[in-house]
Amino acid sequence: MKLVIVESPTKAKTISKFLGKDFKVESSYGHIRDLPKSKMGIDTEHNFEPSYVIPTKSRKRVNELKKEAAKADEVILASDEDREGEAIAWHLTHAMELKPEKTKRIVFHEITKPAIEKALENPRQIDINLVDAQQARRILDRLVGYELSPFLWKKVFKGLSAGRVQSVAVRLIVDREREIEKFKPIEFWSIITELQNRPQGSVSPTPGVGSGFGAKLIKKDGKLLDKFAVKNKNEADKIVKDLKGAEYKIEKVVKKEIKRSPKPPFTTSTLQQEGANKLGFSAKQTMMFAQQLYEKGFITYMRTDSVNLSEESLRSAKAAIEKSFGKEFSLAAPRRFKTKSKGAQEAHEAIRPSDPAQTPENLKDKLDSKQQKLYDLIWRRFIACQMKEAIFDSTTVDIAAKNFTFRATGSIMKFEGWLKVYPTQFTENILPELSENEILELIKLIPNQHFTEPPPRYSEATLVKTLEEYGIGRPSTYAPTISTIQMRNYVEKNQQKKFAPTETGILVNDLLVEHFPEIVDLKFTAKMEEELDEVAEGKTKWVPVIKNFYQPFHKNLMEKFDEVEKKYTDEETNEKCGKCGKPMVIKHGRFGKFLACTGFPDCRNTKAIKKEADKIGMHCPKCKDGDIIKKYTKTKRIFFGCSEWPACDFASWKDPREEKEKKESPDA
Repeated sequence: MKLVIVESPTKAKTISKFLGKDFKVESSYGHIRDLPKSKMGIDTEHNFEPSYVIPTKSRKRVNELKKEAAKADEVILASDEDREGEAIAWHLTHAMELKPEKTKRIVFHEITKPAIEKALENPRQIDINLVDAQQARRILDRLVGYELSPFLWKKVFKGLSAGRVQSVAVRLIVDREREIEKFKPIEFWSIITELQNRPQGSVSPTPGVGSGFGAKLIKKDGKLLDKFAVKNKNEADKIVKDLKGAEYKIEKVVKKEIKRSPKPPFTTSTLQQEGANKLGFSAKQTMMFAQQLYEKGFITYMRTDSVNLSEESLRSAKAAIEKSFGKEFSLAAPRRFKTKSKGAQEAHEAIRPSDPAQTPENLKDKLDSKQQKLYDLIWRRFIACQMKEAIFDSTTVDIAAKNFTFRATGSIMKFEGWLKVYPTQFTENILPELSENEILELIKLIPNQHFTEPPPRYSEATLVKTLEEYGIGRPSTYAPTISTIQMRNYVEKNQQKKFAPTETGILVNDLLVEHFPEIVDLKFTAKMEEELDEVAEGKTKWVPVIKNFYQPFHKNLMEKFDEVEKKYTDEETNEKCGKCGKPMVIKHGRFGKFLACTGFPDCRNTKAIKKEADKIGMHCPKCKDGDIIKKYTKTKRIFFGCSEWPACDFASWKDPREEKEKKESPDA
């Protein structure tokens, strides 16, 4: 009997379908060894040697796997093909005390029968370079967290934490918020003209007859005008005045065919971005549903930064396209894409359906609604990338009026191509049939005022995109990073699902920027990722990478413990503790200010401080004395409650103002 060990029960169940009676497939339920929770677990004096332990929850499972391994002729470690998976396999060999001669390692990019059989035919040894890269990342993050967090507790308040990647993500959000606060809008104007061509057979334009269309001012005296050329109303009014009585004559008509190509198949980053934009999923949700699809065998591995596609998948895509959409939509030769992201591993593949013939409709009974939506998105993106270009007929018309030039543009879809399966937003703008030297009738001249807008706050999609562009983190880190900075209350999402920093997030960020600039420096963090990649590729050893970071970091930290003053001291109040009668003081915590009894630790009474910003301007409908305030569950879901809680237990998921309006409405 051969024992195959994977990470999850679902994956084990799927693989079992493809293997015969000579194989037994078991799950390790994820990592079975890690650094201890109670201490740092890294010997900084002896080459940063980690002390791994088997957590209590994993001990029973390790013993069960040991018994199975003792009965097996061979143990096959089949964890995922990335660094994390390689580390899991390595930890299994140590925790289970596996003998090298009876242990093999296999990897595959998709959980299908051909892929599993091919992997079994080509086993290999554990790649220690990948293990070292994962160890180095884990040790780096542990060193930063365990050494910097106590500093934050002492100088700010308890409950805070810092992380190598999470702190950079918070900095991006804080910096963007400050850009928005400092932003000063710039006024500018555009001049739009509504024109009408003469009806066919007519000698001159006839008001109200013919086809109307719009054109925008683009030139004056033959020179192109930039966006801010017309700065204010006076300048706009002057142009309108100068154009009074002008003849509008077509100067040039350019017609051409435009082809739009599809985007590449998904990587981890682009899947998370589209999952947010098209489905409203968080990065964490997208990865969770993708993991489930992968483990059920429906998609390829979902942690990848490559856009490569296997030859077999390209052949399957062509067949699926011709079957579902017709030969006119398929390519004569496959379309291949080049990976652009930093540190991408070309040996990997993009995220795609394991079997393109499995349409989303085919799988409706096998997936829940959210899994089905994500599979639909992945299937369509993959199929679209192997379909013909979408073709548009484009027309550009330049119109002369005195010393000004206006431009009208139009486009009409000629052939859907890949847009048939993966629609994107576009608007057809149909122009009437126009010819050079044709005289047009002016319907209206419209000056429009505009103001520049501040840069937008980050959404999950744009934050992931920015982290990837800077080379910060890797595919497996985006979702946990975004979850962590929300859980730590460093950032929060507003109603538009955009990130804004909290008071705590700004405070911690500013402290790190001032005293530990390398921790939150984008280029420094990206360089660390490149060094970890070099460890994974066997180009450098992991200990020097850690040493070069840790020694100056630790020295600076020790100095800062003495130099930096505590940011907050308790603020006195006139309020007395409701339990023991002692004075209460204002303290600062992760979730903002709160009242605490000075009798601590004998009295542990605390009380939330009501923020004016949280009041919605309405008295409690139940007790009439309290104010209704916005509150948050542990998962950051908003609800409405009375400020006099626990004396008044009024709470509602719905905004009480809306309920009040409904009751008072004459139609209610």
